Amino acid sequence: MRRAGTLASARVTPSQSASELSAPSRFTLIPEAGVKGTTPLLLRVTAFSIFFFPSSMVIDVIGASGTVPILLCCILLAFWLCSWVWNLHKPIQLRHPGRIAISFLILGVGASYGALYGGWSGSATATGLAAADRWLILLAASTALVLVASECINSMGDMLQVLRWLLAGATFCCIIGVIQFTLHYNPMEWFQSLMPGFTYNGGDTPFQARGNLVRVAGSTFHSIEFAVVAGMLLPFSIWRAIFDPKGWQWFHWLQTTLLVFALASSVSRSGMLSATVALVVFIPFLPKLTRNRVLMVLPFIIIILFVTIPGFVSTLTDTLFTDTSDPSIATRVNNYPRVLRMIDAHPLFGLGPGNYVPANALQILDNQYLNGAVTLGLVGLVCLLIYFFIPGLAGIHAARHARSPALRCLAGAGAAGLLVAAFLSLTFDSLSFPVFALLYPLLVGLSGATWRMVEAESRVVDSMGDSRPR
Repeated sequence: MRRAGTLASARVTPSQSASELSAPSRFTLIPEAGVKGTTPLLLRVTAFSIFFFPSSMVIDVIGASGTVPILLCCILLAFWLCSWVWNLHKPIQLRHPGRIAISFLILGVGASYGALYGGWSGSATATGLAAADRWLILLAASTALVLVASECINSMGDMLQVLRWLLAGATFCCIIGVIQFTLHYNPMEWFQSLMPGFTYNGGDTPFQARGNLVRVAGSTFHSIEFAVVAGMLLPFSIWRAIFDPKGWQWFHWLQTTLLVFALASSVSRSGMLSATVALVVFIPFLPKLTRNRVLMVLPFIIIILFVTIPGFVSTLTDTLFTDTSDPSIATRVNNYPRVLRMIDAHPLFGLGPGNYVPANALQILDNQYLNGAVTLGLVGLVCLLIYFFIPGLAGIHAARHARSPALRCLAGAGAAGLLVAAFLSLTFDSLSFPVFALLYPLLVGLSGATWRMVEAESRVVDSMGDSRPR
């Protein structure tokens, strides 16, 4: 076992009544050895399932939304609503950025959905209405993750408990990616055969040739999604390796290494960009000693990847320094005039949620904001921008105001992961990919809990008459 942590304990003991137990002052502000989390098992299992269960396997009568992770999210929301209605808990009063973000997404999707059913925009065909209904299911699942995660995580022990399950699922995904990359075999096909009652719905692309290499996707749908979710979780993995007092430190760093490998095995501009955004945002909030070590070790990791993977250098160089003749770039550029025409036809509320169906691969909108403008309209686009950028920017604000190193670093990790998602949504239609679409709201919920921790820390420090940053 590794060392039990070096930070001093700071706990706030509640004296409030049961109705006040959701107040931010209940937080344990730093990780402690032997302190167990109290998060619901269903939340932890749901976090793990995002990566573990193949999103291509669905319950046929439900369709594309009938995946195991989405079903678990909907059950989670049902429990939350029942608990609220039966007065078993009271939702937190703090208007944290996570709640604001999901509220705007509900507003934007709801407006577009209502316009579609009202006949004000789009084409209310049976297929179009079914696609809109599937979007509502995804919205319900996202809402569940934001609300439950932000309200049930009340200490560093709770945060570590959820992150352990989430990173365990991501580790499984990365191991699948290693097998795919080295053996050119997809273990997920075998896994799919072990899911009776589920139907293969397609959509996953485990292998793609690029130059001298084969891009892999792990348990995600696509190599780009694989790279982006790895970049989103990389800061959290580093934070856990530094501050988790439980388990073997070498294993925590091994998980981090697997995420770095996932970034590399995608062999894509998205992988390099997600890693860059993650590290640029996160590194300033690392403890000074750790920051110096990361800056020293990082070049060696890059060199090892270049040297040990045959053809990696030439393939990546060709990918990064291509011109506009590259098909992936040319397709994006050629789609802009067509997108403008569709927006002009339905400017306010778009075609309806999920109602853009490309005629072929060349018409896929590799940009979530363009896709949002087409399907949700300009109203929905504004709401989508708030959903993607407000939590990340709020995370930076929280990190700058946190006093304890662990909390500052955690807030920085949340900001980094969320901003990776926000910026990389410029490169692919992110919410069309099932792992990303659920991982992002979960991180929004985790960031909301971190925001509450920072608020609690400020109140405690201020009550002690010491507002100086440490």
